[in-house]
Amino acid sequence: MEAFLTLAEELHFGRTAERLHVSTARISQTIRKLERRVGVSLFTRTSRRVELSPVGRRLRDDLRPAWAAINAAVAHAIETGRGFTGTLQVCFTGAAAGQLLVGATDLFRERHPDCDVRIREAQLAELMPWLRDGEVDLALATFPVHEPGIDSGPVLVSEARFLAVPAGHAFAGLDSLSVEDLATVTMLQLPDTLPESLRADRTPVTTPAGHLIRTGRTAATFQEMLTLVGAGHGVFPVGANVRRYYARPDVAYVHLHDAPPLQWGLLWRTDNATARVHAFGAAAHDLVSAHR
Repeated sequence: MEAFLTLAEELHFGRTAERLHVSTARISQTIRKLERRVGVSLFTRTSRRVELSPVGRRLRDDLRPAWAAINAAVAHAIETGRGFTGTLQVCFTGAAAGQLLVGATDLFRERHPDCDVRIREAQLAELMPWLRDGEVDLALATFPVHEPGIDSGPVLVSEARFLAVPAGHAFAGLDSLSVEDLATVTMLQLPDTLPESLRADRTPVTTPAGHLIRTGRTAATFQEMLTLVGAGHGVFPVGANVRRYYARPDVAYVHLHDAPPLQWGLLWRTDNATARVHAFGAAAHDLVSAHR
């Protein structure tokens, strides 16, 4: 199609070959093959000139808009995969994550001013559906996330774990707790839209020693989770940042001194690993590295 349309414009086999960076013989072979397929001559050739036949003119007019659309679609795909224009949709869960994303966005925009970034807050139950459905390109969330079709970047933030307990609970006055103490309380649950790997890490069913942990109610949002904690329905493990961003009179936060740190990083779909996505990840990494 490209050979035909170029020849229809140039009406010269040599110039057509030069434009397409192939030999004149290759252009002649391609056109003859196309004419055999169509069943009629598309060009009238003489020793001095090349002209379109009536069928050739009709084919040219029919093909031009379709070929332009194909080229535009390919160019758009290349720009999306390699370029730094358009809009990047990113989401977060939790106030501290939102603040980190704002800083990463500012740095990314300095580096790539032609690409816009839109930040959105996702509730716990919305995070993975948004990511899988393409509503967002990136999500800043807690690890570990081991899901088919989902990639994760390096750990950006690592923080101590605390246990959110009702303000009137016996644990509330303690300086720290052991993860083995979780066997004596009811653990509130994350929504089942989140990966099993993440739920097993945040709300395990047993302690490291194998003691069962009672399973409590499920919350769809983080504020709902803290409200259930404050109402005495159970406890929930959180990161150290929650003490600053979610101070509440009905909830106390107690350090889990022997728990592994809570880690945060970026997530994206494997089939959406564009240059923009990687560039935003690099900006986020550089931002946190500069503040360490």
